[in-house]
Amino acid sequence: MSLHTNWRDCKELKEHFPISTTSNEAAKLFDAVVTQYVGWYNDPSVGGLDNCLDKLLSADEVFPMSHVLLNGLEIMSTGSHPKYNENLRKSLLLMNETVGGKTLNNWEERHIKAINQCASGSMKTACDIWDDILIDYPNDILALKFAHDSYFYLGYQRKMRDSVARVFPSWNKSIPLYGYLHGMLAFGLCETNLYADAEKSAKTALSINSKDAWATHALAHVLEMTGRQIEGISFMSSTVTDWSFCGMLSCHNFWHWAVYHIEKGEYQAALDIYDSAVGTASIKSGTMLDIVDACSLLYRLELEGQKVGKRWEELFETCYKHYGDHTLAFNDSHLFMCYSANKEKDVAKDFLTSLQNFLTENPEDYQGKCIRKVGLNVCKAIDSFDNGNFEDAVNFLLPIRYDIIKIGGSNAQRDVFNLLLINSALKSENVHHRLMARYGAIVFGLDSV
Repeated sequence: MSLHTNWRDCKELKEHFPISTTSNEAAKLFDAVVTQYVGWYNDPSVGGLDNCLDKLLSADEVFPMSHVLLNGLEIMSTGSHPKYNENLRKSLLLMNETVGGKTLNNWEERHIKAINQCASGSMKTACDIWDDILIDYPNDILALKFAHDSYFYLGYQRKMRDSVARVFPSWNKSIPLYGYLHGMLAFGLCETNLYADAEKSAKTALSINSKDAWATHALAHVLEMTGRQIEGISFMSSTVTDWSFCGMLSCHNFWHWAVYHIEKGEYQAALDIYDSAVGTASIKSGTMLDIVDACSLLYRLELEGQKVGKRWEELFETCYKHYGDHTLAFNDSHLFMCYSANKEKDVAKDFLTSLQNFLTENPEDYQGKCIRKVGLNVCKAIDSFDNGNFEDAVNFLLPIRYDIIKIGGSNAQRDVFNLLLINSALKSENVHHRLMARYGAIVFGLDSV
């Protein structure tokens, strides 16, 4: 299924930013890659995203932005760390060698610099560069999307919202991909608790393009955060044919659908969604977003007292492939759910040691700081809970509960750690009474971690 049939050539792209390639083929392939990335889908008319990237590199191998896309998309997938991924290191080296003897325009130079900053662990600096690019080129949706995703990983919710909001005056409906801005803004609005505005923006995006999976996702968040589970189930089920073909995000939208059922106590319905969509997608794709969703869904079900059978075992090998990545503390905490749940005690123990070693090797980058301040405590809490040491789990989580936002992800995703704290406190009688006396109902779910 193709949403776009006409890709922009050099002349058309140069109306919005100074693309340097003189190859119309390269320009059109660049536009096709960016469109698929923004839309979360693989377009069969150009062979899908990966094949399209290969064609782009062949069309103009010294075109700087082809290397920006190749490396930027790999880094944004958060499935590998350049320090431990030889192929990614070589690709980054090739990018810098390719552009080293080439005169870059300022737009390209800043994009290259941003990718290098991301690769070195300075995602915040990369975001500053992308926002700087958007001051000069507000129609550069690649810079906007890179920043949007990165702010999400960093837990910078207001910046994720405002980065999109400030470019709107420079856009109009005649510019390709305009509708996607409304969906991106909707998610930023939702994450900053502006639910009515978020719902309006998401519905505007869907009125422009019903197949905007990110706008669907944003509206799913609104319905989740406003406690409208029945409406959420109806919305996801009635629109599934519009967003399920967006393979890069469909698993996550199915995850939202399943979470609605868990909150209604309809556990078998949630398990059915896991078996038919989330679990199978995570194992088949191996992408980090899908893996995180699978781990989160199974863990939530177990916190509800549900038995998930051999599903953890089936997921283990997929998770273990990312054992040493340490790209995000958010990812690590979800991977650890699987390591711990499988009762692979040596693996769980070694993973905690691996996190400690990463801290020693990378003490000052953002990921290292997140692991030290938050991520390690979260993993230790999961380990304690799964071993029946509920008071220890509380003691690991309670001091950092207002800092967990620093590991990134959405409010809805991070709520699993709030649920873990609640369950730990309830299962530890002494802690339960102490927390009720100290905090009252607040600690038991009336606020978000």
